[in-house]
Amino acid sequence: MASIQRFEEIEAWKKGRELTRRIYQTTSQAGFSHDFTLKDQIKRAAISITSNIAEGFERGGNREFIQFLATAKGSASELKSQLYTASDAGYIDKKEFDELYKLAHSIVLLISGFMKYLQQSELRGRKFKTGNESPKP
Repeated sequence: MASIQRFEEIEAWKKGRELTRRIYQTTSQAGFSHDFTLKDQIKRAAISITSNIAEGFERGGNREFIQFLATAKGSASELKSQLYTASDAGYIDKKEFDELYKLAHSIVLLISGFMKYLQQSELRGRKFKTGNESPKP
């Protein structure tokens, strides 16, 4: 995290933004657009990924950041599950399902790796210089 200055630099956030764009395109298609419940839920899950990465990053400490990353990871997995529902309902074909699922899964893997890095890092975010030092008054 030491070299990342803005949440927009985080690879999982970038891929989450792409996934959100693709979900918005997909849910605007005929058929899907009339299922207001699923359309709303899958869009909320996509938005939750990038929102939680950004909010956690701005909190400034690893502990809180990891908590928000866990929520973002959960939202990506929720979206993967909703893709099955969209496929089963005939709103998306196998090719689109596979592409969106693969993108969502790559986000889960990126977030998992980032969480592991933060948990093992000596740095504790912008609030602290190292894990053992107290913030200066």
